[in-house]
Amino acid sequence: MKSFNLTFKKSAKELKSVRCLTVSAMLGALAIVLGLFSIQPIPTIRVSFDYLPSRVVYYLFGPVVGAIYGGAIDILKFIVKPMGPYHPGFTLSSILTGIIFGVILYKKPLKISRIFVATTIKIIFVNIILNTYWNTAFVGKTFWAILPARLAKNLILLPFETLLVFLLIKGIEATGVIKLIRQPKANVNKQ
Repeated sequence: MKSFNLTFKKSAKELKSVRCLTVSAMLGALAIVLGLFSIQPIPTIRVSFDYLPSRVVYYLFGPVVGAIYGGAIDILKFIVKPMGPYHPGFTLSSILTGIIFGVILYKKPLKISRIFVATTIKIIFVNIILNTYWNTAFVGKTFWAILPARLAKNLILLPFETLLVFLLIKGIEATGVIKLIRQPKANVNKQ
């Protein structure tokens, strides 16, 4: 429990960093642009790659930043490209996604198994349970009527989403950018 609380405290301190705010803003802009290219074959199912930049933010800055970022990006995506009326439930889902990934990935060694666990928890609780429930308000069908298609989509995408997030973060780590973002402030001698 102590390390859980410490994770939230460290993540909250990230909000004071200009790097955190700048990187989050740039990746947020990228997530919004990627969200413009989503595919929605039926009203209750949407496929997009807008989650990729968000996962990097959660990995770099943790659950507190992830929650704020998730909520803000959800609202901004709605403003840029509304897909029906606004529903605060989806914003709550985005906030929970930031917390889930932030708790599991922040300041921990990057492993595909860790990403798989975070993605699985997110898919079960956020995508399948919460988002399916929020969708019932828009499509006029019951939870159980739209659950099978949403369940199938999420189970099919689980390994792909896990692998894409892992490869993206590994690729960014290989460039050395993550070390630059995580290094402490340089001490500047005042003369």
